[in-house]
This record gives sequence, structure tokens and C-alpha cells, in this order.
Amino acid sequence: MRLVLQEFLSLDGVCQGPGSPDEDTSDGFTRGGWFVPHLDEEFEQQAGTWLAAADAFLFGRRTYLNFARDWPRMTEHPFAGTLNGLPKYVASHSLTEAGWEPTTILSGDIPAQVAALKRRPGRELQIHGSARLARSLLAAGLIDELRLVIAPVVVGAGRRLFPDDGAPAGLRLLSNGTTSGGLAIHVYESTGLPEYGTYGPHA
Repeated sequence: MRLVLQEFLSLDGVCQGPGSPDEDTSDGFTRGGWFVPHLDEEFEQQAGTWLAAADAFLFGRRTYLNFARDWPRMTEHPFAGTLNGLPKYVASHSLTEAGWEPTTILSGDIPAQVAALKRRPGRELQIHGSARLARSLLAAGLIDELRLVIAPVVVGAGRRLFPDDGAPAGLRLLSNGTTSGGLAIHVYESTGLPEYGTYGPHA
């Protein structure tokens, strides 16, 4: 399976709490819900297309708990059958049980276990949100594709997908587009470490 990251970002790179003010208030974050005003039908259609390619999902603990709380109750939502029915994996060193079936808890050497999942047959193993997990797997060279959906807002504070001390990564743009709500959608594939050069006149 290909490991694909889907992440909502602000223009200043914040990924924390896009869906509601109380989604993720860790570290005193009070600016949640910044993504919602920009949702539109075009993005819903794109999200449905991406979701249809999933054979399994991978979450960090916090994102998993939020999804597990909300999606079993959203039975009328067109995405509910896929999210509730497909296999789910949650990377956590503290969870001992997970009630959102079917779920498997991964602990210990997470990158090694994710690498083993990738060797299984299938299409996409999708990460939704889960920025801390995503950063570690990107640093380990395990993420094959990044789907970044950027909202036209500067949040000013909050957890970022690419922090100042993050690992370097080379990417190649596969596609890009915009929606009527102002979302910019950039899809990249990982290419390993970045290349470096010097700008100036050639000898």
C-alpha cells in the first residue's frame, strides 16, 4: 500500500484544530475551526474521490480519539461507511484498547510497523491529520504522497506540520488547484532528501 498524508493547513502552516473550536485545545490553543468557513462542494467531491482510494487508515492517538468519538454517530454522512468500515490503525504508546472497530493499536517501533503495513497488498493507507505522527513518518522516509489543503487564513499560533526543527524532505508537485471557497490543493510525491544548489552566473 502507498502511505498517503492528507492534511489541512493554514497559510502560516498551522494544522491544529481545523474542524471546530474544541477539536484540539492542547497547549492552550484557542483558535480552532479556522478551516470550516472555506469548505465547499468542490472540496467535498475531491475528498470523496480521495477517500474512495483508501484501503485502510492510520491515525495518531489524538486524531483517532476525535474520529472515534464523532464518526460512528454520523451514519448519514456519505463518508461514514468508508471511515467506519475500513481497517484502522492507531499509533499510540498509551492506548490499551480501541473501541472504533476494526482498529489495531500500534506501539513500540512505529516506523517499522508502518513499513510492514505498506508491504501488504492494497491501494492507499491514508493518514488524516495526525501531524506528530506524520512528521515522524516523513522523517523516516515512509510517506509516499502528501495532499495538502491550504485555507486562506493566517491562524498565527498552533501546531504546525512543518516546524522549525522538522526533518528536511524533497517533494515533487503532482497536481494543484483551487476551489470556489478559496482552498488551494497541492498534491506532492516524496523524492527523498532535498537537492541544494547555488544561484548565480555560470562559469
